[in-house]
Amino acid sequence: MEYLSFIFAALIGTSLGLIGAGGSILTVPVLVYLAAVDPVLATAYSLFVVGSTALVGGLQNFRKGLVDLKTAAIFGGPAIAAVYATRAFVMPAIPNVIATFGSFSLSKGTGILVLFAVLMIATSLSMLRDRKPTEIDRVANGFNYPVILAEGVGVGFVTGLVGAGGGFLIIPALVLLAGLEMKLAIGTSLLIIAAKSLVGFIGDVQTRSDIDWAFLLVFTAFSISGIFLGTRLTRSIDGEKLRKGFGWFVLAMGIYMIFNEIVF
Repeated sequence: MEYLSFIFAALIGTSLGLIGAGGSILTVPVLVYLAAVDPVLATAYSLFVVGSTALVGGLQNFRKGLVDLKTAAIFGGPAIAAVYATRAFVMPAIPNVIATFGSFSLSKGTGILVLFAVLMIATSLSMLRDRKPTEIDRVANGFNYPVILAEGVGVGFVTGLVGAGGGFLIIPALVLLAGLEMKLAIGTSLLIIAAKSLVGFIGDVQTRSDIDWAFLLVFTAFSISGIFLGTRLTRSIDGEKLRKGFGWFVLAMGIYMIFNEIVF
């Protein structure tokens, strides 16, 4: 099953290269269910995998002039601070058993996976929703600084908890609040995801000693190879159809995870 996880790692990178978001939401489930990684450790691995893969994609877009560094700094600053604080201080403070209901105990790992599944369902619904031209092409007049800062902190906190890149939250914010056109928002989003994910992982390195670097680097290498493929495929694949197909897959995975962790 570990070898199968490497194939899915490549698919995760391909998704990031094609649509700039969504792929990272599958990293934790792949690590937990295919590679048998502990859920809490999987969120740490996910930060490294997603951050490294997004960095490669972000640099590719930067060379094409599709990254707005000013916006990346304004949005990314509070997100980076929030994700680091979450990984270094909040996550270690969460007890191994969060709550007990009669004979059922909600463990830290199960709680994270359930929260992750809810996030996957929310992600899938945003990907399946028909986008109106006004929602995609709208350009704001200047920066809405308070809202951008607040969303940056919120995205950083969510990233720190579940290890997802949060591209599905960042891209709409960059379009609607910072006035970026879609391709520029995707490139800028990848750079923000890379910075906050890798800084968040530093918080884990400081508090954990059980990281399997050999496995993590191989998994990351497959994911990075996928983003090169995804970038190349953008020339021949309809991104809108891909986004909806991927949305249905993420929705099915989220529902499965909830049933697997709570019902079964």
